[in-house]
Parts: sequence; structure tokens; C-alpha cells
Amino acid sequence: MFGWEFPPHIAGGLGTACYGMTRGLAENGVEVLFVMPSASGDEDQSYVKIINASDVACTLVSENVDEFLGKVSFVRIGSNMIPYVDPEDFSALVEEEQTRQKKEFRMQFGAKYRFSGKYGTNLMEEVARYAAVGAEIALENDFDVIHAHDWLTYYAGIAAKNVSGKPLVIHVHATEFDRSGENVNTQVFDIEKRGMEAADRVITVSDLTRNIVVNRYGIDPSKVVTVHNAVDFGNKEGVEVKRAVKEKVVTFLGRITFQKGPEYFIEAAARVLKRCDNVRFVMAGSGDMFNRCVKHVAKLGIADKFHFTGFLRGADVQKMFALSDVYVMPSVSEPFGISPLEAMKTNVPSIISKQSGVAEVLKYAIKVDFWDINAMADAIYALINYPALADMAARCGMDEVNALKWTAAAARIRRVYESVVVK
Repeated sequence: MFGWEFPPHIAGGLGTACYGMTRGLAENGVEVLFVMPSASGDEDQSYVKIINASDVACTLVSENVDEFLGKVSFVRIGSNMIPYVDPEDFSALVEEEQTRQKKEFRMQFGAKYRFSGKYGTNLMEEVARYAAVGAEIALENDFDVIHAHDWLTYYAGIAAKNVSGKPLVIHVHATEFDRSGENVNTQVFDIEKRGMEAADRVITVSDLTRNIVVNRYGIDPSKVVTVHNAVDFGNKEGVEVKRAVKEKVVTFLGRITFQKGPEYFIEAAARVLKRCDNVRFVMAGSGDMFNRCVKHVAKLGIADKFHFTGFLRGADVQKMFALSDVYVMPSVSEPFGISPLEAMKTNVPSIISKQSGVAEVLKYAIKVDFWDINAMADAIYALINYPALADMAARCGMDEVNALKWTAAAARIRRVYESVVVK
């Protein structure tokens, strides 16, 4: 299994999903070798064996990116990818990076590459080298199937398939249409499409995402399977926290980017605060729209009731949920969305956008269109002012989420494996 991150060091929901999935697969009798670019050594290996790509020596000798990519017989990489870069800066960066990569890329016999495992300016170079390591690992290990998560790992999956002949399953947690709307980065789109075409099966996290894969990428519907995500706080007990404020707390938790709809949350907050003042709003996370959102809050004159925490991880996420009375996920396009499940697991009633995959499996979350800030504000107002409604949403929501087990999701993933493995 090729991933990019694994708890406790994560940047978003993908690492959390990989942890729950591998644990569920172990409970279904599936042994997993989990490859990641840069392991720290403190990852939980109770249910999975971690392979640190930074420790793997490459025997595929290459002088540059193009030569290596030719050797493993898949599409060539011409530039690096930088998430959320301004369009006007992109072409200059691409040209500069192409020159640098061709000059500096060296895959020498027995060499190791120290991956950052981050999402920085040399991301595509790391993707290319990760593919080299993926081929090497496929030659050194015995396995039945290859499973690659999201576009950063698709090339590694393809390389492993090319050298081993084993079937490839790719897992689509998000597409470029989710991240960028209609202004897609064509190079990321091409990587995603190539991965989907090379795969023997494509797993999508929702029917919403499956429709995008089939209709926007032109993938044969017969090989695209939906397996909804689940939620798992492991064996952690409920968190007890002391509240320093008397008001109700309404929380947004996620990347502060276009995809997550943070400005719709801010606008809804302003409308709620015009009707009542017994509430505070929290935006937990970081992202390219952070400064813009701070300015937006100031412009609306609600800064005294609106708080920014920055990026939260691990126990701090649980503490934030424990402090919350309402959770809101106003995503513009959300392939699935694990955070509402985590909130509801903590007994927090949730409001989610209809434009999310998780809306397909939840009955007791309040669903609104991401753009309908009046409906969002009405839902928030109702949950903080009508205790009976909030109690029912919390009680029924927790029962509903408790039924969404990774063990069951992993059983479906195992059946996907079995459908592609040659007996």
C-alpha cells in the first residue's frame, strides 16, 4: 500500500483514513506493507508494517527524470506541482523547475533519497523518486496486490505494477475537480487519469466521487467501486475539558481552502450573530485562504466572537470537538468528509453540505447547500437555541456513526482485492 502520510504526522484526513483502513484490513486477515515517503519511527505498527521510502536504496540507475521514467515505462514528468500556487506564477516556476530537475536528478546505483514527505515546492520531484522506490520495493517483497492512495502515489503504484505484474487498485479520496473546481491543473488531472486507466480497480470514497471518475475522467464504470469511509478514534477515551466561556461554540475544522467553503461559514456566522449573541465561532485549521478569512471576519465586525486556532492534530482535535456544541462542514466539494463523523462520535450535532460524499451515509446530520448561507445560519441558530433538537441530533448521530466501522469498510476492500487477484 502506497500512502503519503500516516498518524501521528498528518496534514489532513488521508492519513487518518489510511490508519483506520489498515487496522480494519488487519482485522479482516489482510497483511499490509504500508510505504510512505518519510517515516518518523513513532507510527503505530500494531496492525501494519511501515516501510520508510527514505531507507530504500535504488538499483535503477538513471541520470535524469526522463531517463528513469522511460525505464519504468510510464508517462513522463515535466514539472513539479505546487499546491495552491497563483496561476501567474506557475509557468515561470514550471520552466525553472524543469531545468533544475533535469540537471540535478540523479538515481545512482545503491543511492537513497531523503524524502521530506511534505507538500512543498519539490513535490513532483519527490513523486518521481517515490515511483523509483516503489519499483524497488515491488522487486524486493512478496505481495498479492498493490493499493495506491491519491495522485501523489499513483506513479509509484504503476511502477510497482510494471515490474511485478501484480494487480493495481487505486483509491480516489479526492479529484482535481474537488480541489480546484473547474480551473483544474491539467498536469495533476493527467496523473490522476493515467492512474485510473492503469488500475485494475478504482475505489472511490463516495458515489459523488464515482460519478466524477466515470464522467470527467472517462473510466469504465464496471471497474469503479464505491467504499464509504468510516471513523475510528481507536481506544481513546472521551476527553474532559474545562470551558472558559459560557456561550455556545460552533466549530469549523479543516483546511482553510476554497474546497472547504470557509467563507460561507463566516457569512453564516455573521447572520447568526445578528439574531443572538450567546454564541462563539471557531475556525480550526490552516491553508491558503487563512489571511483572507481573517480579513473577512474583521470586515464583518464579528472578530470579538470569532476565533482562529491554527492547525490542530491528534488530541487537540478531540479537545476541540469536546468544546463544541455544533460542528459545520460547508464544503464546496467534499469527496467524503471524515470530520463530521469524528464530531458526531464526540456527541456533537453536525451540519454538512449536500455537496459531500458523507451526506450519502448520514441521516441525522442537517444537510444544506454550501452556498445557502441563510439555511446554514438557520440550522446553526436552531441547534444552539432548541435543546431538544440538539439532543436528538447528538444522540441519533452518535448511534449512526458507531455503526460505520472500518472493519466493515475493510471487508468490502478485501472483496475488491479478491476480485483482481489471479487464483
